[in-house]
Amino acid sequence: MPLPNILVAPNGARRTTADHPALPVTIEQTVQTAKACFAAGADGIHAHLRDKDQKHLLDAGLYRELQAELALQVPDMWVQITTEAVDLYSPSQQRSLVRDANPKAVSISIREMLSEGESKEVFNFYWEQSEKGVEIQHILYDEQDSLTLARLINEHHLPSHNLQVLFVLGRYKNGQISHPEDLDPFLNSLSAYSPLTPDWGCCAFGKKETPCLLKALEKGGKARIGFENNLYHQDGTLAKDNADRVTELVKKIQESH
Repeated sequence: MPLPNILVAPNGARRTTADHPALPVTIEQTVQTAKACFAAGADGIHAHLRDKDQKHLLDAGLYRELQAELALQVPDMWVQITTEAVDLYSPSQQRSLVRDANPKAVSISIREMLSEGESKEVFNFYWEQSEKGVEIQHILYDEQDSLTLARLINEHHLPSHNLQVLFVLGRYKNGQISHPEDLDPFLNSLSAYSPLTPDWGCCAFGKKETPCLLKALEKGGKARIGFENNLYHQDGTLAKDNADRVTELVKKIQESH
């Protein structure tokens, strides 16, 4: 399946309710957020888990529970889990999560998965999941990540079927503000995949998130929006919740047509 046009990332691995009271940190809250964002126009969710202290958690059992609840309450929404390490989990733990959680879709940072080196074990994992039909979105933090992925695909180390990537504009740091032109190096890297055409999306940080996403959509990509990356509208006002951010993006898209 293709990536959703608007993928909401409602919580991420770092922010807590101290950053915004509407940030979901439980399975119930994440499901309710997904329902509200779907109604606002998001057709997919990129979901993180939290422990009782609101810290990032990779737990296969809880991910199975979350996926089941989302399938029950928002059956038409595309659901993606994450393997993001946040310096807490090793590549082998990330791979075990995917095998045990049995997702339909998962985001994986190529940089994190190769952090212990390129190996047959890593490559076999990607092929195994591809053959199971799992949709893997490769998270790319810069142009070099994109070129590394393209090289591994061209060398037949990684599968190219249903190739999905996410271009991350900026970094997870206080005060980060991404700009639409940050997308350009990633767009230039797309030629390295030829003759393949990746199904790509992007996310961006700070108060220019909306114009960054509008540029991505204009260039043929998809948008990932939400409190994982940004809490503010384009005019600098604080969004009341994730659905509020989705609503602004949908309105801007409609105004541009």
